[in-house]
Amino acid sequence: MAGNYLAHGDGSIGRKMNIKIYADGADINDMLDAYDNNLISGFTTNPTLMKKAGVKDYLSFVESVLFKITDLPISFEVFSDDFEEMYTQAKKLSSLGDNVFVKIPVTNTKGESSKELIHRLDSESVKMNITAVFTDQQVNDVLSAISGNMPHIISVFAGRIADTGVDPIPMMSKYLTKIKAHNKNLQLLWASPREVLNVYQAENVGCDIITIVPALLKKLSLGGKSLEDFSRETVKMFYDDALASGFKL
Repeated sequence: MAGNYLAHGDGSIGRKMNIKIYADGADINDMLDAYDNNLISGFTTNPTLMKKAGVKDYLSFVESVLFKITDLPISFEVFSDDFEEMYTQAKKLSSLGDNVFVKIPVTNTKGESSKELIHRLDSESVKMNITAVFTDQQVNDVLSAISGNMPHIISVFAGRIADTGVDPIPMMSKYLTKIKAHNKNLQLLWASPREVLNVYQAENVGCDIITIVPALLKKLSLGGKSLEDFSRETVKMFYDDALASGFKL
């Protein structure tokens, strides 16, 4: 959506946004709906979302998505906990489409850094989305492993960071400066947003990308909505639901 304008629910044009919005999910129907939405610039998935969507055959799912979506970046994640097997999976996924970014977790489940794997894949020109990044040290490890100018994505889980009571905005601003100084082609992704406000926060920080689930995507049209109108509509919703329920006192 870079350089596009948000549309309000009444059809009027809202603010111009430079951040790219990636649809986050693994329901192929939702993905295809998002593909027809000109606000969407790419897609991300993960094994948890695939499980939730009922995906049974990983490779068949990936191939079916790539058959339909050929011109926007899509991130598919490796699912091994062994770095050598992650490498094999990453090479396989990367070979399936030029628009594939391979999601590599920043550590395995033992907390061991993936930086050697990241370096190996970077040297072989495999586009990556390095995911589940939370800390300064992890950002430093990732950057130390990247020596080329590939357009990798670094996904910092700002939403989950905020869940701990820590404000992610200063962190994201710091990471953006550090990432761009290392390689101007690297892209900082604001992951796990909790509300539409996060889209505007990520835009103001200067993040390249934010992921968004279908429920939040629908709320983007609320930008600029009159709060007076919103208040009245909320009261009407309560009133209508009370009547429909037949409540009496």
